[in-house]
Formats: sequence, C-alpha cells, structure tokens
Amino acid sequence: MGVKRTLQGWGTLLSFLANVFTILSTVTSYWIRHAKGHGGLWQECTQGLCSSTPCQPTILMAGLCMVLSGSFGVVATVMGLRLLCRAEESLRGQLTSVLLFVSGEQAEGLLLLMALISYTVGSSSKDDAFFSWSYFIGWLALPFSVLAGGCFLLADLILQSSVAISSFPVCL
Repeated sequence: MGVKRTLQGWGTLLSFLANVFTILSTVTSYWIRHAKGHGGLWQECTQGLCSSTPCQPTILMAGLCMVLSGSFGVVATVMGLRLLCRAEESLRGQLTSVLLFVSGEQAEGLLLLMALISYTVGSSSKDDAFFSWSYFIGWLALPFSVLAGGCFLLADLILQSSVAISSFPVCL
C-alpha cells in the first residue's frame, strides 16, 4: 500500500468521523444549557417540556448550514470510498473524483464554520447559559473535515507528480 492509498484511506476515515460528528451535533438538542433546561437547533426544552425553537434568523441559518454540511459530507465520504475501492479506474476519473472530494470536504468545513459562528452569535445574548456537548461536537467535526480534504489533496498531488515524472523523458 503506497503513500497515496494511505492518504486516501486516512482521508476517508477522517471524512467519516466528521460526518458522524456533524450529524450527531445536528440532530441533538444540547447545543446550549441553562438553569431551566437545554436547547438546540430544532427545539428548546424547559423543565421537561420541549417545543420548537423560536424563529431567529441566526439559528435558522445555523440549522440550514449544518444540514447542508452533513449532506456534502456524506457525498464526499461516498466518493472517498469509491476512490479506495476502484484502483484500476482511469487517471481522469480519479482526478475528477479527488477534486470533487476535496471541494466537497472544504465546502462541508466552510458550512460547518458558518453554522457554528452563526449559532454562537445568535446565542450570545442569552443570560445564564453555556454551550454544551452538541455544540462542541460540531466544532470537533471541523478539523476532521479540513484534515480529510488535506489528505486527499496530498494524495492528488502525489498522483499528479507521479504522472508528470513518468512522462518525463529520461536522457542517460
């Protein structure tokens, strides 16, 4: 197993972990805790009673970005698995897949960053509240997503350099 395949394997694993963290963070309602209960992107729970989150533009944007980020992440992970499973594929197909994967991972990271910053801004005005584990899992997904894109970018650079070197005329 060469360096390129190892980087692709690590990139796919990191992408999978980023997806797990993103989806877990998105579906849970423990983004913020306060004395009377907790809240997330979709619902607020106060003294055991849960209701929909009040309509705030920053929270809505955070939810939208998290859903889009998770969607991009799933597509990127499937493409990463496809690259790992198809070693005999043509060079053009591999380059296209790698570029789409890297752009998907970076889009996922950017959407995640936008969602988390938006939620932070929207929730900063709440008194006696602090961020909880769902929020921090969202932040944990961000470096995994960026590192996954970096692994595939390095694998692509290795692939391109090996193609350039193989076509270089050797004069001895």
